[in-house]
Amino acid sequence: MKNIRNFCIIAHIDHGKSTLADRLLEFTKTVSDRDMQAQLLDNMDLERERGITIKSHAIQMDYQYKGEKYTLNLIDTPGHVDFSYEVSRSIAACEGALLLVDAAQGTEAQTISNLYLAMGYDLVIIPVLNKIDLPGAMVEEVKDEMVDLLGCSREEIIPASGKAGIGIEDILNAIVERIPPPQGDPKAALQALIFDSVFNSFRGIEVIFRVKNGSIRKGDKVKFMATGREYEADEIGTLRLQKEPKEVIECGDVGYLISGIKVAKEVKVGDTITHTQRSAAAPIQGFSEVKPMVFAGIYPVDTSEFEELREAMEKLQLNDAALVWEPETSAALGFGFRCGFLGMLHMEIVQERLEREFDMTVITTVPSVQFEVITTRGEHLKVSAPSEMPEPTYIDWIEEPFINAQIITKSEYIGGIMSLCMDKRGTLKNQVYLTAERVEIQFSMPLAEVVFDFFDKLKTISRGYASLDYELAGYQESDMVKLDIMLNGERVDALSAIVHRTKAYDWGKKLCEKLRELLPRQMFEIAIQAAIGQKIIARETVKAMRKDVLAKCYGGDISRKRKLLEKQKKGKKRMRQVGNVEIPQEAFMAVLKIN
Repeated sequence: MKNIRNFCIIAHIDHGKSTLADRLLEFTKTVSDRDMQAQLLDNMDLERERGITIKSHAIQMDYQYKGEKYTLNLIDTPGHVDFSYEVSRSIAACEGALLLVDAAQGTEAQTISNLYLAMGYDLVIIPVLNKIDLPGAMVEEVKDEMVDLLGCSREEIIPASGKAGIGIEDILNAIVERIPPPQGDPKAALQALIFDSVFNSFRGIEVIFRVKNGSIRKGDKVKFMATGREYEADEIGTLRLQKEPKEVIECGDVGYLISGIKVAKEVKVGDTITHTQRSAAAPIQGFSEVKPMVFAGIYPVDTSEFEELREAMEKLQLNDAALVWEPETSAALGFGFRCGFLGMLHMEIVQERLEREFDMTVITTVPSVQFEVITTRGEHLKVSAPSEMPEPTYIDWIEEPFINAQIITKSEYIGGIMSLCMDKRGTLKNQVYLTAERVEIQFSMPLAEVVFDFFDKLKTISRGYASLDYELAGYQESDMVKLDIMLNGERVDALSAIVHRTKAYDWGKKLCEKLRELLPRQMFEIAIQAAIGQKIIARETVKAMRKDVLAKCYGGDISRKRKLLEKQKKGKKRMRQVGNVEIPQEAFMAVLKIN
């Protein structure tokens, strides 16, 4: 055990975590030159295309230091705030963390938030100043920032460059010297924490775990404590570039377990594995419960594919523990699921993965957050979809979730960012100059305003320099209303939204205009209306296609023409009563595009 080191790499987006991981794997000869490629651990096509890490990836390396062989378990983590749950799970499986800071960008919001996460688990932090070879690197200024943030000495900061391979040996030496070996009792009853799992269509579910106490052998009978299910360890091993089967995984090490589990529900990330005969007294206290921030409906385009979508969601949830879902129905879209995501990027990635990995084409409804409705009877209702909202006459008041947003930016962009936050109903809490150039602004804002396009607009205003981090601050009373869209007097629940009263008129008007462009013309007139309760606040009309019934009349009496027009009018009226309006897929997506 004394020669095992478990560590993860944490940083803000694009500060070079995956590139540094590549260099560490190369230096320790874990990967041959033939197998080497950039961002080696990012094995999803999506991750490579977008250049972001979505999943944390564990891999084991061997390193010789002062004549002794050390086993290093590295976990590369994502940097985006939407995947912070991945980071928290990786941190729970480690004793130390490399905190990377980009020498050209300095410390950013996610750097600070990930650092506090790691400190919450008492990890040893090794500060690394990355990208020192860039022409725009501000080495001394950023070192000052890191000293202020961590309270470390300047000598402890390791200058490095993942791209050029500078300082890699210093980092590996620091990991061995500074990070403590895992604590645990090899002779105690087995306790192993599941921190990830993957679905393999040939072998069932592969569970990735970290042994805290005891050890596990191939062929052992094991029990998962949360579900109470028992299995046999058919294969165990360590995670190299490929899986490497082993006979035993000792205390403190990280490994995988395959035992032919077929049902996705039987594996919960954060669960504890123990032996059936000699069970541990209590499970390991794992990670915090995931708190979804954004809720949206996901529906199969073809309603007959509902069961396949359910299976796909279960398999995806194994690999992405931050995804929360439950079944729901909609009058317009049929059967589907109400899903909770950590943010808009997370929602987009889930939709992409369903399409790529499981071949499911899905419709996503308008994202919303969870509101709390207090009824006139004094009941407290949790409402995460507009369809669950009671009638306005039964509502006493509505509370919406607020967040504390922390934005770090260059001082020249303050004006634009302030007006953006004010526009999103934010109130300024605090403003601190970190250096002459960099400012930290703290706002209290409604979460509903942030989930749509706040992040994109923030990046646009600040030319990509501002960084955002937020945490939930509780619920506050707000004047929220349910905005319904009606086609010929019929409500379309998939287009409804819960919005603030001040924005409802604007929103309703834009939505009606957008739908008028997108709905195909029929033989009858279509009235598109936006309503709050019984009150209509906006209306657009899709004109009917007309057949010229007067074509055969040339000259002659007006009463003949009038008779034909009256007949046509009656026909249109009857048609409108029986005709139904088909809503194209683009119309559901249009709601997401309204700015």
